[in-house]
Amino acid sequence: MVRVSAARLAFIALAALLCAVPAIAADPPVERLRAPPGFAVELWARLENPRQMALGRHGPDGGILYVGSMRAGKVHAVRFDGRYRAGPALRVAEGLQLPVGVAWRAGSLYVSAVSRILRFDGIDDRPDRPPAPATVTDSLPAETHHGWKFIAFGPDGRLYVPVGAPCNICEPDPERYANIVAMNPDGGGRSVFAYGVRNSVGFDWHPQTGELWFTDNGRDWLGDDSPPDELNRATRPGMHFGYPYCHGGDLADPEFGSRRPCSEFTPPVRRLLPHTAALGMRFYTGRQFPPAYQGQILIAEHGSWNRSRKIGYRVSLVRLQEGRAAAYETFLEGWLAGESAWGRPADLLVLPDGSLLVSDDHAGAIYRVTWRGP
Repeated sequence: MVRVSAARLAFIALAALLCAVPAIAADPPVERLRAPPGFAVELWARLENPRQMALGRHGPDGGILYVGSMRAGKVHAVRFDGRYRAGPALRVAEGLQLPVGVAWRAGSLYVSAVSRILRFDGIDDRPDRPPAPATVTDSLPAETHHGWKFIAFGPDGRLYVPVGAPCNICEPDPERYANIVAMNPDGGGRSVFAYGVRNSVGFDWHPQTGELWFTDNGRDWLGDDSPPDELNRATRPGMHFGYPYCHGGDLADPEFGSRRPCSEFTPPVRRLLPHTAALGMRFYTGRQFPPAYQGQILIAEHGSWNRSRKIGYRVSLVRLQEGRAAAYETFLEGWLAGESAWGRPADLLVLPDGSLLVSDDHAGAIYRVTWRGP
């Protein structure tokens, strides 16, 4: 009885947190953010609850950034000029259900809204007068528990969409939940690409091998330090990454672990810190940062919500060496002071000039990280 009650109370607290949209007030204290020597961090744009970011049409004279705003139910567009100075945010859509995910392809903006994927055609020419959206699909699961979806187009031209488990821990239909699916741009040809993925809210493709790498959030209520969040690599379709039977590659789940051993599944390439809520991840593909950062992985760690002492609230760096995740360290921090957090990084995006954008859905801000030299 006590365990059930505690879990229910925590779920109610989490629901309240997700439903509360922070108002955009004073500018966040960006001077508190700390990056390695030689890097500078600036406040780039203000908008409601920014999560995933996608780059639209761009060129020497500037471009457009699209941003999903989950709790606000909106999608925004931010124009920037040839010197990467951002203009005010424009509202592209509103009244959507948890529109975390945005992806741009061939002049069209794709937006996730739990069970639906919508498409805004020709959006770059009229972000201030957006067209009515077309429906790519409306047959994804409708559950909102892990129902918000990060989306992106792969090197194969297909749209990849994660479908989270509709629970903390359960054994759902593997063809329907706890997976990553891929579909054609028109919504057809849908198939499961990866199984056993509890809740991925960030992925990217290796710039040389084309392999899909993704973060996955571990289950709750196994203690402060267990299980780890995960960084995974899918080298082919159909691989299984363990949920709900195995966590972190070697931790059998106390409820479902007896049904299938950990040896059946693909272990993570890197165990991340537990309960950090690892969300957006990107390979750094720019040339502005020093060579030691090029081709490496950056992860937005949104921060723990149910740990006795908070952890995460930073951008981490995973260094690769001969295909291995050889090191895991902090790249950008300062959102957390003691047990108080004034911001929560949610996604990352590399701009054409090699600078890095970081969205912060709690402070209502997007920051830009640039290399200024030693």
